[in-house]
Amino acid sequence: MEYGSGGNNRENPDFRRAWRRIRPLIVALLSVGICALILVGGVKFAYEKLFAPVDPSDATPITVTIKSNSGASAIAGVLYKAGGTDENGEQLPGLIASKTVFKIYADFTGKTSKLKAGTYVLSRNMSVGQILDIICEGNPPRTTMRFTTTEGITVEGIAEKLVSLGVLENEEQFLSLCTDGAAFDYSFLNAIEQNPKQARDYLLEGYLFPDTYEIYTDESAQSIITRLLVRFRNVFSDEYAARAQELGMTLDEVITLASLIEKEAKMEGDFAKVSAVFHNRLKEGMKLQSDAPLKYILDTTDKLTYTETEMQNDSLYNTHVHGGLPLGPICNPGERAIRAALYPNEEFLSEGYLYFCLMDPSTGANAYARTLEEHNENVALYRDSWNTTQ
Repeated sequence: MEYGSGGNNRENPDFRRAWRRIRPLIVALLSVGICALILVGGVKFAYEKLFAPVDPSDATPITVTIKSNSGASAIAGVLYKAGGTDENGEQLPGLIASKTVFKIYADFTGKTSKLKAGTYVLSRNMSVGQILDIICEGNPPRTTMRFTTTEGITVEGIAEKLVSLGVLENEEQFLSLCTDGAAFDYSFLNAIEQNPKQARDYLLEGYLFPDTYEIYTDESAQSIITRLLVRFRNVFSDEYAARAQELGMTLDEVITLASLIEKEAKMEGDFAKVSAVFHNRLKEGMKLQSDAPLKYILDTTDKLTYTETEMQNDSLYNTHVHGGLPLGPICNPGERAIRAALYPNEEFLSEGYLYFCLMDPSTGANAYARTLEEHNENVALYRDSWNTTQ
């Protein structure tokens, strides 16, 4: 039939002429569409990599100071390096991903001339635009001061010192933040196993690393605590973590043991020896019978001897009553005590030292013994000096 012979429109001369006319337009439209998709994708990629927050989930406060007469280039450098370096000297993520992008963005938005000197508290969850706006608003310079926490200080001791220096109005918020640690998201805190029978006095006890810090005279309790926790995280290195695993100890057990050592050792050579005694007693299944937790439980600092009633206190921190380590750290130990907990004196370990007592109250030097008989002789020899000092 003749009707069917013209059914294929593509062979129709009119169709072919029409197709030749519209084909360039279709190709052009497709090309524009593809370019638009590529452009949109590129812009999105560029934003996510360069303009978006460095870490949307990291709200840790980072304080930066912009000096007078600093240009966009200098400010970009400060923001880029705000994260500091790790133990290997490698640059950690700062507040911006690119110095060049920051400078271009400041120029493009006409804000280069509006950047102001001052001290700013920023975080990695802020975008380039947000950071730029804050620096353009300006912030009067804040007064700083040196704040030192000594090895063995407690959470309550730190709070008391901050109040005495006038940084905090009272201890309430600081102690509240340290009680459950809910405001701080760190893996070493999240790994702590809470005893269902009795909560720790302060979850952050042991982790507010003692050191000298440059803080603002009006700094918040949360910001100060964050500084101390970050310092702890930096000090407890991968080497220490590997050593703890080698000993079959959790990080929390190491810090708890270190807190005992910090309180029981004063002389440089005693830290590793005290650690060896505690390690040997734990290995033998003996109670640690340290008096240091009693100071924490009873809130005493100058007592050298305790009554039988005091030693029978049922607190889970009391190592006279309960076996193993106390409920948690009893102070914030320094690196010397942490290292001693991980590397006890090998000679004292192998020779089975199980006892020590205070030998010289003026220096804090200890006397050590392998047997209970030797220990009792040491106690009889040095007890009078304890009573005199007390």
